[in-house]
Parts: sequence; C-alpha cells; structure tokens
Amino acid sequence: MEKLRPVAGPNVPRHVAIIMDGNNRWARRRLLPGVAGHKAGVDAVRAVIEVCAQKGVEVLTLFAFSSENWQRPAEEVSALMELFLSALRRETRKLNENAISLRIIGDRSRFHPELQAAMREAEEATAGSERFILQIAANYGGQWDILQAARRLAEEARCGALAPEAIDSAMFQSYLATGEIPPPDLCIRTGGERRISNFLLWQLAYAELYFSDLFWPDFKHEAMGKALLDFAARQRRFGKTSEQVAEQARMEC
Repeated sequence: MEKLRPVAGPNVPRHVAIIMDGNNRWARRRLLPGVAGHKAGVDAVRAVIEVCAQKGVEVLTLFAFSSENWQRPAEEVSALMELFLSALRRETRKLNENAISLRIIGDRSRFHPELQAAMREAEEATAGSERFILQIAANYGGQWDILQAARRLAEEARCGALAPEAIDSAMFQSYLATGEIPPPDLCIRTGGERRISNFLLWQLAYAELYFSDLFWPDFKHEAMGKALLDFAARQRRFGKTSEQVAEQARMEC
C-alpha cells in the first residue's frame, strides 16, 4: 500500500460502503479454486483504500462476510477465515503507518477465539486515527443489526433507564453496529448483481447506489475513480425538489 495523502475534492462522499462481489466467478473463469478469487480480491481492497483516502473519503465500509455466508461449502468458509486472520496480522502495521483506524462490525461470537483475539488486537493497534476509518463487516447482516439495536433499547426501557418515547431515529441509529459514524453516502456493488443483500439496511436509506459489472478482484484504482465521479455528478435531494436543492446551494455559497 502506498503512503496515503488525502486530497479532498468537490462532491466527495464522506462514507463509502462496498459489497465486494464476484470473487468466486473471477476464479472460476480462470479455472482456479474459489479461494484464489478471495486472495486476488485483497489487492482490490488495497487499491480502493488508496483511492478513497487520497480523495478525502472519511469512512470506507467493506462487506467481507455476511451472516448468510456460513451456508457456503465448509472448505471455502475455512479458507476465508484463514485469509481473514492472515490479512489482519499482515496489514495492521500498514494501516497504522497510513493513520487508518480499523473497526470490525458484526456478530463475532461465531468466530474462532484466535480470530476474535486478532480482531481486537488490530482494532486496538490502529485506534485513535480520525483521518480515515476502515470498517470491515464480518458475520454481519442488516436485519441482525436492527434486531440487536432494538433488543438493547428494549432492555434499557425494561430496566427503566430509558423512556420509550425518547427513542427517535438518531438514538436508534447510535445503537446500530456503526454507532456514531455517519451513514454511507455511496454504496457500490461489484459483480453485476443489483441488490444490497442484507447490508446496512437502516444506514443505506438515502445512499446513492452504484453497480459495476466488474468482479471484485478487477475493481481497482480506475474503477473506484469512476464510481466517485459518478457520485459527484448526482444531485442528492433527500425528498426536496431540484429547485430547493439549487437554492440551498446558492445560499451556502
């Protein structure tokens, strides 16, 4: 990974979320085992981090392993866990050198204790950087996230620590796995599929969606740059009319 020097540009999303899809299909087309596609995808992760940090993106969230992915063949899941563990150990120093803070969101209870320990160590080693946050969603599902937030709020209300009428959208969002991090402005999915697959269901309510036919291992610097340019050309209205948005922009200038 090259040394990162952020250069914020106009209309840059604060938070980018990516569904990294197509690793297995990339491998099959090359007559390789599926895990080869996941290994090749690590280079795409590095490329996307570099582009986002250089353009001034503040948060990048990568969907690495969904709660539904446990249904995949046991040998593939095992290989993915080994790859995740080795990546944590290998990349933590590089993240630190580039002032990148690592966060891992999702239900960790199903992971092997060794992998859970590696997650904690990587997070602790990179904590404190406010320049760029890399979130890895592992054993994560949007429905799980909403349920765990609702259960925590319900328990606090049951114990009398919280009045039900005090719960609003902002409070509920703070109980999600992403916490106080702003919701994604842009969600990218590679691999040619056109769905969000139980990823950040609450947080993506107003995100711009961008779909690429490239398999994840091929989604690198140029492809990420194109996605950011596409985002910059969009007008985000949040329920307002185009005229209202234009008037607000004039008033802010």
